[in-house]
Amino acid sequence: MQDFLFADHSSYINTAKEMGLTSEEAQLAMNKLGRRPNYVELGMIAAMWSEHCSYKSSRLLLKNLPTEGKHVLQGPGENAGIVDFGDGLALCFKIESHNHPSFIEPYQGAATGVGGILRDIFTMGARPVAFMNSLRFGQPEDARSRYLVKGVVQGIGGYGNCVGIPTVGGEAYFDTAYQGNILVNAFCVGVVDREKIFLARAQGEGNLVVYLGSKTGRDGIHGATMASDSLSSEAEQRRPTVQVGDPFTGKLLMEATLAMMAEGLIVGIQDMGAAGLTCSIAEMSSKGKCGMEVDLALVPCREKQMGPHEILLSESQERMLLVCRPDDRQAVFDIAKKWGVDAAVIGQVTATPRLRLKFHGEAVVDLPPEILNEAAPVYRRPTQQPGQRAEYAEKTAEHSVGKDAGELLVALLRSPNLGCRRWIYQQYDHSIGTDVVFGPGGDAALLRLKGSSLGLAMSCNGNGSYCAADPYKGAMIAVCESARNLACVGATPLGLSNCLNFGNPEHPEIMWQFERTIAGMRTACERLDIPVISGNVSFYNENNTTDIPPTPVIAMCGRVERVCRDVTANFCQSGDDIYLLGATLPSGCLQGEIARLLFPERGWPPCPDIDVGLELSVHQVVRELVASGYIHTAHDCAEGGLAVALAECCCSTTGIGAKVKLSSDFTALDLFTEEQSRVIIAAAKQHAVKIQAVAEKHGCPLQQIGTTGGERLEIAGLLSLPVVEVQNARNDFFSTCFRN
Repeated sequence: MQDFLFADHSSYINTAKEMGLTSEEAQLAMNKLGRRPNYVELGMIAAMWSEHCSYKSSRLLLKNLPTEGKHVLQGPGENAGIVDFGDGLALCFKIESHNHPSFIEPYQGAATGVGGILRDIFTMGARPVAFMNSLRFGQPEDARSRYLVKGVVQGIGGYGNCVGIPTVGGEAYFDTAYQGNILVNAFCVGVVDREKIFLARAQGEGNLVVYLGSKTGRDGIHGATMASDSLSSEAEQRRPTVQVGDPFTGKLLMEATLAMMAEGLIVGIQDMGAAGLTCSIAEMSSKGKCGMEVDLALVPCREKQMGPHEILLSESQERMLLVCRPDDRQAVFDIAKKWGVDAAVIGQVTATPRLRLKFHGEAVVDLPPEILNEAAPVYRRPTQQPGQRAEYAEKTAEHSVGKDAGELLVALLRSPNLGCRRWIYQQYDHSIGTDVVFGPGGDAALLRLKGSSLGLAMSCNGNGSYCAADPYKGAMIAVCESARNLACVGATPLGLSNCLNFGNPEHPEIMWQFERTIAGMRTACERLDIPVISGNVSFYNENNTTDIPPTPVIAMCGRVERVCRDVTANFCQSGDDIYLLGATLPSGCLQGEIARLLFPERGWPPCPDIDVGLELSVHQVVRELVASGYIHTAHDCAEGGLAVALAECCCSTTGIGAKVKLSSDFTALDLFTEEQSRVIIAAAKQHAVKIQAVAEKHGCPLQQIGTTGGERLEIAGLLSLPVVEVQNARNDFFSTCFRN
């Protein structure tokens, strides 16, 4: 340990700052430890006290979210959350960000984001069954943005396809606000026997600490610190802090780990993600209220002359740390050998809650585990509401636009945020495993689970534009839309995971946005009875002092009692009646994508209002109608409003059109306002009375607005377009912008 001591206090403080700590935090570490940490210990503290690992700016506010519910088996605090699914099964799921690495090196950043969330799931004992993703990029006209889009999409597909797990959906948005700081959020779901869940804690004095997986290299060192800092114009120089993934090893590691779990060989387990071996040692010891003695010289390394600091903070991928009983050592090694992954005993569990690490016989670390976890600072940062944005003109002033509704619809369908995402999802394998009933392109993904009659539904939503205008309502809408998407495939939500992407928490306006987002999320979750079981906070999403808009992304899982393909998001049969369920009158406010198309210079449009009581009744009606078999189509109205939703319904392979007649209150621009709590449904005429009865039972407005059929989308007095033109317009953006 003597070799790593600081010469004086000044050099200690300066090094702490270089590692991402403030001088006050460096002093706090000294006070907690009772002495000055040495260089290796300081590196561990800096990584674990980073925003990325400690949640020091968000922890107090996150406590306001509802995390308990009748289905919750494991809430926040573990690698992922778990809910009871039925039939003796449980769902394990989580969404996480990999934003900064993906901006610096898009392919590896996105690929290792997928690999990291994959390990979070199987670390709990669950076999991963599906991925989703949520992406944000700058303007696609920019060459750098196109490079990032292509790299990220290839990275997601490159990892997910290789490990043999389908990517079944997601979302992608484009805006100049993300030009200097893209968002890449990865969502994974796994299935586990509810009686065979594994936790990240070390237990049992004398039990062995086993390193499993790829050898340790120098990639990703200080990755957690980089993820807790703002991006600058020198971001390219930080490529060494981006991890390098190996999906083939990831697949082997997953199978080896699950095999050891099936044999009952594992006492506790944790993947080596952010902060690498440091995080695994610290968290497993802290949660198990024990200590570890570890010899870092026994860690398998792929590079020569790696020091203890590098070994502890490397974020090389495809690595796990597990605890097993001494009698099970050989069985663990036999399984590792079978699957071709490295395994090494590097230490043992101790009853004394102390981390004692040595390197080639020399003691290099002697810390209580709580100094790396519970002792991390917690901040209640100041908040300040941002100044008022310029108001949008009232609708009465918008009639000078000079475009009819048909022209506006085509323009919207050709826009980056409303064009068909087929170019993205066709690069993902979304059918492997034969369990996918509905994959990308619909409201929610739907999977059958072998051995069960139940179906698993997944959705992922977030709208930074809404939250920039009103983070409270925007967060409520994100929760409600994810639940509405699940309802459209007949699913009842069981829980959600959130990925909260925000700017610099040291800016009071950002913390005000974060606080209001948490409040809005809490309101919606409580009213809809959907607990938050896991999640991720990503701060410092900024570039050259420009913060991204607040972008909470909601990943949600639900249960379907009867899996079927009877209901789709498209019109699939001519002669069906078309209904608008939920809010039926326009708001009279220029909102969303139409406002941004017509008046891009005015900043963020106003956020739509949301009535969670009405939203809940819409969900109840749709779920009942899907389960009853009365309807053929269910598709929610979201960005772009009613006209875009109808156009999307016409974009099936059969190309069935629609004839729609709305009330005289609707104007051309009313077709594009983004009122919430609306779903388009279509059903055979003989079910009209039954459908009306279900809507009345739940107190939900219902209006019959047209019929399916023909080769045109016609809205009486407002627009008439050939379906083929609608389809071509939706396909135009990606096919033009990313054709090379």
